[in-house]
Amino acid sequence: MSVIVTSLFARRAASLPTGLVFGAVLGAAFGSVALAASLGQSPWMDQINSKVRLVSGTLTSDDSSAIYAGVQLRMEPGWKTYWRNPGDSGMPPRFDWSGSKNLKSAEVLYPAPHRFADAGGTAIGYKSDVVFPVKITPERSGEPVKLALAFDYGLCKDLCIPNEVTLRVALPPNLGKGDARLLKTALARVPEPAQTDTLPRIVQITAKFDGSAPALEIEALFPSGATGADLFVESPEVIVPVPKALGPLTDGKQRFTVTFLSPSEVEAVKGKPLTFTLVSEKGSTETSWTAE
Repeated sequence: MSVIVTSLFARRAASLPTGLVFGAVLGAAFGSVALAASLGQSPWMDQINSKVRLVSGTLTSDDSSAIYAGVQLRMEPGWKTYWRNPGDSGMPPRFDWSGSKNLKSAEVLYPAPHRFADAGGTAIGYKSDVVFPVKITPERSGEPVKLALAFDYGLCKDLCIPNEVTLRVALPPNLGKGDARLLKTALARVPEPAQTDTLPRIVQITAKFDGSAPALEIEALFPSGATGADLFVESPEVIVPVPKALGPLTDGKQRFTVTFLSPSEVEAVKGKPLTFTLVSEKGSTETSWTAE
C-alpha cells in the first residue's frame, strides 16, 4: 500500500507548482508519535495546521453490537485534506494498523467528500473536521485490543504538506459507549448502497468510447429537495478523471460526464471495476460498475 501511495503522490506532485512541491518536501520532516496508550481515546496530537486523535466506542442495535474506532482530523480554517481518490492533485490518506495487538481487521470507512478548486485543478476531500469511522474486529474476543495507527495524510492550502502521526489507544473488552455519538454522526455521512428511492441513485451509465472525445455519461436521480448534488468516480486500479456536471440539478435529475483525454485512458478503464459515489445533503450512495 505504501508503494501505491508514494507512486500516486509522485505522479501528481509532478504537476504541482514549485512552491507546493517544496512545501510537501518540507512537511515530510514533521511527524509525531503518541508513545503512551490510553483507554478508549488518545490525546490530540498537534500537527502542521491540524491535530489528530483516535476515539472509540461500542455501537449497539436491536440484535448486535460492534466496536468502532474513529480517526478524527481537525484542520485550521482554509486547510483541507483528501478523500481516497484525491482528484487532480494531492495524496489519499494511508492507514497502517500493523503495530496493533489482538486486531484481526480494521475496516476504514470514508464519509462522503466534497470537491474543491485548487492550483492543480479539482481536489476531492474534506475541510474543517472529519472523522473516519473504523470497524474493529478483534483476533480474540473478550480480550483487550491495542490499536497502533500510523496515519499519513496530505494537508493543503497554498502549500501541500504531507503529515505523519502515530496514534495508540487501548480498547478493553467492556469498552462501553465511549464516543458513540461522534462515531454515529460520522457513520451517517458514509455512503450507502443505492437500494431505495429515498437516496440518490444511478439511473443509467452510457459509455461513448468511439470518436474523438471518449466519455462516460451518467444520469442520476436525487431525492426531492436535495442540494449539493455531485458525483465522484474511482477505481483501485486506475486513475479516473473527475466528473463534470452537465447543467443544473432539475426536478431531482442530474447528468454528469467523465471525459477521457486519450484512447489509452479508455483502454486502461475497460474491464476495471469502477465505484460511482453520489453525494447530496439528502444522503449519499455508492454503485459498482464495470466498463466493457
